[in-house]
Amino acid sequence: MNKITRLIIVAVGGQGNLLSSRVIGEAALLSDIPVRMSEIHGMAQRGGVVESAIVFGDAKSTIISDGEADLLVGFEPAETLRALNKCNSGTTVITNLSPLSPFTVTMGKAKYPDLKKLQELIQTKTARLIAFDARSLAEQAGNVMAVNMVLLGAMIQTKTLPLSADNIKQAISAKTKKAFVDINLKAFDLGFEAAGNIG
Repeated sequence: MNKITRLIIVAVGGQGNLLSSRVIGEAALLSDIPVRMSEIHGMAQRGGVVESAIVFGDAKSTIISDGEADLLVGFEPAETLRALNKCNSGTTVITNLSPLSPFTVTMGKAKYPDLKKLQELIQTKTARLIAFDARSLAEQAGNVMAVNMVLLGAMIQTKTLPLSADNIKQAISAKTKKAFVDINLKAFDLGFEAAGNIG
């Protein structure tokens, strides 16, 4: 496979971004697809920005420069907006619309971006936007912490990544704690279905 696909995932610490990356890595191994990944952690364990760069194919580097992402996935809307410089006019963007207000907003020192304007801005700069409330689907699956699995389902639905739903589900079963496997698989299916209805 020579085609290179570049994925950026942005989240706030504690949202499960790193587990998503591990599941994607495992699914790539199952699919026999070369994959490289790197992670950038924010200052705080919880509440800091966490960014994962995942490159599929025969790439030499995990660095995804501005304008290079094929797919941007934001677990938190303001973080999606912040990473928009990684996108180009051909990029697909998936974002959760359930905000986790940063410390500065909670303290009244900053204002949270308007979600409608945020979506309009993303749409003007990219090829496709899939935006929905992943948190409510995670709750429906049985665990509010399963937002990451909901968004993983949406990622696979876009067909941007060279991974199958079956391999992702196998990887979810292998990489998540036994107690959460069923909930995570349900969350994945709900995200997959939601993105299909939007896209």
